[in-house]
Amino acid sequence: MARRDIDFLILGSGVAGLTFALKAAQFGTVAIVTKKVDIESNTNYAQGGIASVFGKDDSFELHIQDTLSTGRGLSKREAVEIMVREGPERIMELVDFGAQFTLHEDGKYFDLGMEGGHSRKRIVHARDYTGNEIERILVKTARNNPNITIYENHIAIDLITEHQLKPETKSGNINCYGAYVYDSNADKVNIFAAKITLLATGGTGQVYLHTTNPNIATGDGLAMAYRAGAMLANLEFMQFHPTTLYHPEAESFLISEAVRGAGAILRNKSGEPFMKKYDERGELAPRDIVAHAIDAELKKTGDECVYLDLSPIGASEIPVKFPQIYKKCLEFKLDITKELIPVVPAAHYMCGGLVTDLQGKTLVENLFACGEVAYTGVHGANRLASNSLLEALVFSHRAALHVTKKIEKIPSPPIIIPPWDDSGTFNAEEWVLISHDRLEIRRLMWDYVGIVRSDFRLSRAERRIKMIHQEVENFYRKRSITEELVELRNLATVALLIVRCAMMRKESRGLHYTTDYPEPDDIRHLHDTIIQESISNLPGVMTNIK
Repeated sequence: MARRDIDFLILGSGVAGLTFALKAAQFGTVAIVTKKVDIESNTNYAQGGIASVFGKDDSFELHIQDTLSTGRGLSKREAVEIMVREGPERIMELVDFGAQFTLHEDGKYFDLGMEGGHSRKRIVHARDYTGNEIERILVKTARNNPNITIYENHIAIDLITEHQLKPETKSGNINCYGAYVYDSNADKVNIFAAKITLLATGGTGQVYLHTTNPNIATGDGLAMAYRAGAMLANLEFMQFHPTTLYHPEAESFLISEAVRGAGAILRNKSGEPFMKKYDERGELAPRDIVAHAIDAELKKTGDECVYLDLSPIGASEIPVKFPQIYKKCLEFKLDITKELIPVVPAAHYMCGGLVTDLQGKTLVENLFACGEVAYTGVHGANRLASNSLLEALVFSHRAALHVTKKIEKIPSPPIIIPPWDDSGTFNAEEWVLISHDRLEIRRLMWDYVGIVRSDFRLSRAERRIKMIHQEVENFYRKRSITEELVELRNLATVALLIVRCAMMRKESRGLHYTTDYPEPDDIRHLHDTIIQESISNLPGVMTNIK
């Protein structure tokens, strides 16, 4: 076992983690731990763009109101105002780094796009591969920084807190001193000891059977923070993107909301447009409304998908404006300049998360969180399209400014941190059996905790997932670490937490729709669903610590 001492430990390599790293590297050493290669993140899969105020007919107040309205009364205005007002400066900083966003034909201004829930054109984009472009330039800049080291094919197992140093710890302030990290190439666990730890681990989409998220989105940060005793909120608000490509080999490939913003129309199998029946804004209604509308249409007709008609955009314009989508559909022998795109909703974005303040600080000392893993209060019960990259940029910048001012005053991690006990045995036959739990969790979540829920469905899901969670914990206690086991453990934990949050919300609100409470409560009764539990109450947490 090796020990690495650094000033800043960043778990995750998306826009939030990389932005924080570049700021923090001016004040100390930085280690970025990423599960796969450095560009594999939810950021890299973001097609649409970054919402921000650049148009002459736009204003900060309009963007704020659009965000609050889409959040269905649960967005926190102060957080929204910070994101909106500080957003343009952060985007121009990306331009200074070298990001190449699509410009208007005059070459002077951003070619601003339109998306659902927005009252103005304000989507800054790089055609339909915005996330890839942002990730490209941030990774390039980080690799050229001598103070930043990127550890690919590494996965954090658990945060290091007093619970590892003093197992008898039951209450009081909890401090984070880094993390135990598994190196899958070397098949060993190392200690990454740090003054500051940032969780930028992204989302939880792999909890569901159908998702736009990459395979690495297994909710690791949420699970680790929960086991460390941090506070989580509003995990019931999983956003389902309304339009992903319906094809057995497409793996829920995202069809950007910008396509509808450019004029595409949703039609049923008979060719009839249907969105106006559900919302006067039609295809440009917020995502929760569009997803519910598609779900309702499919239930009415028994069809497996609806269709997206891009003909209003123009056949010659489609490959120019949406080259990635055009090329991907051609791989499946679908020419979207001539044919309709079959689409269905899929799990896309976690609007709840690890509770932070406006500087990214959690309730665990020296532990910060930014990006999709964090709950700043911006998104409320439903995220406004293209606010995710903006939130990640703004709050990771704020977190970095906050911690770098005090880094010299933070004591180094303890000299003695217990090593990881990797003496467990691994039985291949048993793993074959337990690995099936991953698929079962995803099916249960899709069937019972999807776009439409009920008390009965949630109760059934909780019973089954609770049993799987305990089964996985028992297996974890006596087996040596693998990446697959770490992910399965985290998936089981996060699935159970999502279900419990959903059971606590006795209303339909935004992304949480339940047939037992079909009408939203009066706004005076709105509240966050909070989950916090001491690590000492969780099974199996201390198992691998000597």
